[in-house]
Amino acid sequence: MRIIGGKARGTKLYTLEGENTRPTLDRVRESLFNILQYNIQDSIFLDLFSGSGACGIEAISRGAQKAILCEQSKQAIGIIKKNIEKTHTKEKIELYQIDFRELLRTKLQEKLDIIFIDPPYQTDYAYQAIKILLESNVIKESTKIIIETDQLENIIESIKNLEIEIMDKRKYGRAHLIFLEPKRKG
Repeated sequence: MRIIGGKARGTKLYTLEGENTRPTLDRVRESLFNILQYNIQDSIFLDLFSGSGACGIEAISRGAQKAILCEQSKQAIGIIKKNIEKTHTKEKIELYQIDFRELLRTKLQEKLDIIFIDPPYQTDYAYQAIKILLESNVIKESTKIIIETDQLENIIESIKNLEIEIMDKRKYGRAHLIFLEPKRKG
């Protein structure tokens, strides 16, 4: 795994060993950031279920003002810290080792521009995260929410009654990216 674009381009990242995490593949991350390229500059980027921290660090490398990374695993937090140090992005990253629900309910202070949700597959964490976000005051009408999943139909079914619109869907092998925005009021 490496940083694909921006200031830290080409930097190889540390990754987690084992089956507990599933890093976003470089080609999926590259496609994601190509789609978001005009939204990254000076954005506030939330990377839920950060794993190695690659997506949040990529956002900083490409010009995001700040990345908030949330990961519960102690082992993953150790890898993220090493990757932050290696890419010299510490001053622009807030790192939390807590449950994503606690982060979303109590820790976020500012409006988010982009939210990347890559939960463990076979969970309803994406639904839970979106529901909490929609009830909070940290998203705007223009906030972009992206879910990475291999359970496309399950995710779409679970969020259909939420005040959220599916703007786009992309498939990369087993992985799907679902691009969402809050429904416009009025």
